[in-house]
Amino acid sequence: MSGHSKWHSIKHKKGAADAKRGKIFTSIIKEITVAARIGGGDADGNPRLRTIIDKAKAVNMPAENIKRAIQKGTGELPGQSYEDAIYEGYGPSGVAVVVEAVTDNKNRTVSEIRHVFGKHGGNLGQTGSVAHMFHRKGLILVGKSKVSEDALMAVVLDAGAEDMQSERDAFEVYTAPKDFDAVVTALKANSIEPDSAELAMIPVTTMKLEGRPAQQMLRLMEALEDHEDVQKVFANFDIDEAEMEAAAS
Repeated sequence: MSGHSKWHSIKHKKGAADAKRGKIFTSIIKEITVAARIGGGDADGNPRLRTIIDKAKAVNMPAENIKRAIQKGTGELPGQSYEDAIYEGYGPSGVAVVVEAVTDNKNRTVSEIRHVFGKHGGNLGQTGSVAHMFHRKGLILVGKSKVSEDALMAVVLDAGAEDMQSERDAFEVYTAPKDFDAVVTALKANSIEPDSAELAMIPVTTMKLEGRPAQQMLRLMEALEDHEDVQKVFANFDIDEAEMEAAAS
């Protein structure tokens, strides 16, 4: 399993604490605003907006908050102007890292992201330095308690999924970006609610980390995701279950 997928598991265990800090609401509001600005405020015609609205509902964000974020994005209400930003760099042991952010000040954000990398044994790279080590895919996680492997496979493959893998607590469904929305829609039509669903950067290959480098890398991932502008972090490392459990405790 890639570092990104394991990091998903860690984040689920740490999710309650993140929600208490309020960071997750702020992050979602920013992404809704950007999605509405780029693709319009109609979720039916804007797959990116529809996906993030589903995420907002999953964490019980009030409908009024969602509506205001959309209206700020479409210009119906005044608000800060946010834009997407992507940063690439290296973590401990040369792990490739891609950071997706939403910011109102790219100069401030890049300076702060560079500081986070440096503090945790990594360094910020140039645009294009590691992106070629990843493929953009739809990644959908479905808890094993929700559906059998055969039933899930029948639904997702029929809807256009490329692959499905069985991991410790969940099934991972992979799609081409163009088929992502159709697969999510098919799951919900069959009363299968994903644990998470997003467009992700999936590493072409991964490197195995153990001991101190593994813990350093996980601390870097957490520090990056704790940054107020960061939406997602992807990395091409692999760790064992013991390292994952230690990081989640």
